[in-house]
Amino acid sequence: MSWRTVVITQHAKLSYSGRMMIVQTDSKIHSIPIEDISVLMIATTQAVITSALVAKLSQNQSKIIFVDNHYLPVSETCCYYSSSRTLESLRKQFGWDEYRKENLWTHIVAGKISNQTSVIESLGIDTEDLEKEADKLEFGDATNREAVVARKYFELLFGSGFKRRSDDEEECVNAALNYGYSIILSSFSRAIVANGCLTHIGIHHSNNQNEYNLASDLMEPFRPIIDLYVAVQNFTEFSRSIRMSLINLLNQEIQLNGQKMRISTAIEKHVSNCIRFLNGDLDNIEIEVDFTDEVQSYEINGHV
Repeated sequence: MSWRTVVITQHAKLSYSGRMMIVQTDSKIHSIPIEDISVLMIATTQAVITSALVAKLSQNQSKIIFVDNHYLPVSETCCYYSSSRTLESLRKQFGWDEYRKENLWTHIVAGKISNQTSVIESLGIDTEDLEKEADKLEFGDATNREAVVARKYFELLFGSGFKRRSDDEEECVNAALNYGYSIILSSFSRAIVANGCLTHIGIHHSNNQNEYNLASDLMEPFRPIIDLYVAVQNFTEFSRSIRMSLINLLNQEIQLNGQKMRISTAIEKHVSNCIRFLNGDLDNIEIEVDFTDEVQSYEINGHV
């Protein structure tokens, strides 16, 4: 399985030769095995890429992400599905049992709220209000506790005047959150495709303009990882070092269901477990993500 995230931040030509990605800058030439590349992020408008490289990365099911002048991802390649996308796998996805979908969504929301509570607790802030809301969670989140908790959670995390906005590119905290979420979303969509499923068909999200509804669903318990990292940095500028650290955060180790692994690996296992549950191959689903100690000890300077 590919594992490396490659980020291009300066003037460069990207090409393909001999099963390698060739990165030619003004001063150096780098060679990286295609099979190692999970994500290629082109974080500059001063880079060119050949169609041969795009084709080879696509064959490897590698994501290519492009950013805008605010350094926020604006598009990514969507590869044709691998041979794992059989007619049978699509029949299973379109036939997912409604009860199982509601059951999984309940576990996802419970996991997200639990992780949000852990984030607040790790920062020494009282969690009683969030815990009360968690106790009100019903099957399928019929009373929308996810949204209620989110409003209270972000004010506890970033102050009473903070407003969470997905379209805010100027305010540095929202910009960092958006950037981190987009990195995780891309990893989730890649894992979903690797499991032979369509990213468009979600279990809760159903926006006709969102090509990643299923990824948006499954990633929810992992969002607080980004939240905690952004909160503890206490930065005033959305700098290059912050962006690079958010990308490299995928290589940080956490615990998923009691097992220690990289975040990138945890995403793959979590997606696989969720799809197996929806397909009826698993009777029960477990979503326990433990990350507060690891993320708080993650240093910017050691990962740039």
